[in-house]
Amino acid sequence: MDDQGTDAEAGPDAGWRALHADREAVERALSLAQARQRYGTDAEAIAQARLEEAELLVDLDRILTQIRAAEYRRRPGSRRW
Repeated sequence: MDDQGTDAEAGPDAGWRALHADREAVERALSLAQARQRYGTDAEAIAQARLEEAELLVDLDRILTQIRAAEYRRRPGSRRW
């Protein structure tokens, strides 16, 4: 019977919340990479932060696309392709 509570918490919005948690984590990592570029003193570390920023931007774009798709699916009467 305890499992019913966790199932209700997971529900249809669990994926929605997980996407936003992923977005928040990527945005935080992106901010840190940008700070390392601005305030770093080691050229190699700055270059590494620049590469990390590029990878994180790709991840952020992917996650935001998934969020937009999830928002559309949440609308009443939305079509499924």
